[in-house]
Amino acid sequence: MKNTRKPASFSESTARKRGPLSASPTLEFERGAGFPLSGVIGVDEVGRGCLAGPVVAAAVRLKPEWDLPLAELVKLHPAIAAITDSKAVTPKKRAELAPWIRANVAAFGIGHATVEEIDRMNIFHASHLAMKRAADAAGEYAHVLVDGNVVPVHFRGGAATAIVKGDLRSLSIACASIVAKVHRDDWMARLALDHPGYGLEVHKGYATPVHRRALNSLGAAEIHRRSFAPVREALGLPPLEAGWAKLERELNPPFPDEPF
Repeated sequence: MKNTRKPASFSESTARKRGPLSASPTLEFERGAGFPLSGVIGVDEVGRGCLAGPVVAAAVRLKPEWDLPLAELVKLHPAIAAITDSKAVTPKKRAELAPWIRANVAAFGIGHATVEEIDRMNIFHASHLAMKRAADAAGEYAHVLVDGNVVPVHFRGGAATAIVKGDLRSLSIACASIVAKVHRDDWMARLALDHPGYGLEVHKGYATPVHRRALNSLGAAEIHRRSFAPVREALGLPPLEAGWAKLERELNPPFPDEPF
């Protein structure tokens, strides 16, 4: 849906300057954006730093009746107490929470950008494209809350707020984080059946030492991102131009053998 509402004063800079992180994500940002009177969605993505597979985003719109003090909301829906940044939740718990979130929120949407799109436009823009597709899949909305420090260009014609560490601060973004993570992890587990030997079912495409060693021994498959340096090295391709290389380094820090 094209968003025609003017940007609210609850801006990206305001979101950055809010105080220390609370113990759990809250509805502070949702209320600042007009919840529950207007449709507010939280959007997050997963898989930006991966060497293989798509980047996936989810968008979540909470039910207006969730406009309660957090303690009351958790008492009514105990599962909410465990909802936070997906990286801080165990895989088992994420697998329990994702279907609960999908069944209990007002609306959700999932979008992705393909490996081909990532390589063509770079991972930064592809991530934003996935966010836009997720938001559109969630239906109508008046304001978008985005995890990160940049409002994607797709949302700049309307009301949108970028929230640094939004998946730790905004309940709708935290819900989106978990939905997106579980959706992508399941996708990568299916891809692992078609591409054995890389350990995709374990590390989900991230640049772990195990994945890098498999790349060097097996070479790259079609699901690997040719715009990422370790994949190019495995294929014997020259480095990309400086701007792309810098972006890839920022999004692809060293990871331990164990997955998140």
